[in-house]
Amino acid sequence: MPQQNTVLVTAATGNVGPHAVAQLLEAGATVRALVLKDDPNIGRLPEGVEIHVGDLTDPASLDAALEGVDGVFLMWPFFTTPVDTAPEVVRKIAATARKAVLVSSVGVHIGLERTDNNCHAYLEELLEATDLEWTFLRTTGFQANALGFAAQIREDGVVRFPYGEAVRTSVHEADLAAVGTAVLTGEGHGGRKYLVTGPEALSQREQVAIIGEVVGRELGWEDVAHEAARAAMVATGWPPSYADGALDYFAMLTKEPEAGSTVVEDVTGRPARTFRDWAREHASVFQ
Repeated sequence: MPQQNTVLVTAATGNVGPHAVAQLLEAGATVRALVLKDDPNIGRLPEGVEIHVGDLTDPASLDAALEGVDGVFLMWPFFTTPVDTAPEVVRKIAATARKAVLVSSVGVHIGLERTDNNCHAYLEELLEATDLEWTFLRTTGFQANALGFAAQIREDGVVRFPYGEAVRTSVHEADLAAVGTAVLTGEGHGGRKYLVTGPEALSQREQVAIIGEVVGRELGWEDVAHEAARAAMVATGWPPSYADGALDYFAMLTKEPEAGSTVVEDVTGRPARTFRDWAREHASVFQ
């Protein structure tokens, strides 16, 4: 890959961004990270990345970061960032970049997420209308979502959450980043809509049991009723529509396992990491 390949990573300090930055740097790209002013997680980024302060809600703030870029690894933090500015952000990306990789959702893949919900499907629609060489990574849940169980595990070893029997094919964040890196540093992925998943189907209860095996503790699970869970999620900042969508999806996964794929191995040439791999890497968080 030519050294002059320049890639901008948005939402660069979240669960996926640092992996994407590190892997793109390793692949020889010049990497720019878009971060918020006074971002508390900037320490997650590796050395060698160019830091650009900007906000997706202020498209003009992206101008310097986008100047001369070849590709964009686009992640939109929907919980904290409205999509009102998305059309202008996409227009600016299309005016400078050749490629764009969007971290999308399995909800679009299975037809559960409509374009009028101002979420992943909406961004896909915006990108499809451009001349960009776009690729969509329709991911299942991140294995890092289990970090949300850490406080309960440390406290008394019992996870209280809805739908313990929901079966997921959660993906390791580094594997998702690896697929995006391969797309942005290679050719032949334009116009592809990849379903990106982990290699196994595990219920949420089984994920917690694996964490227990890794840390050497027997952990428990207690299902929380749907309505109680919804109220708690909304109280902690979830938009009601997102809480409803998530809970309805979890309920569906108790009857039919989440979709799976071999995209990680197909695109990167190596097997996807298991949930146990992830748990071992993060064991200290649960102890």
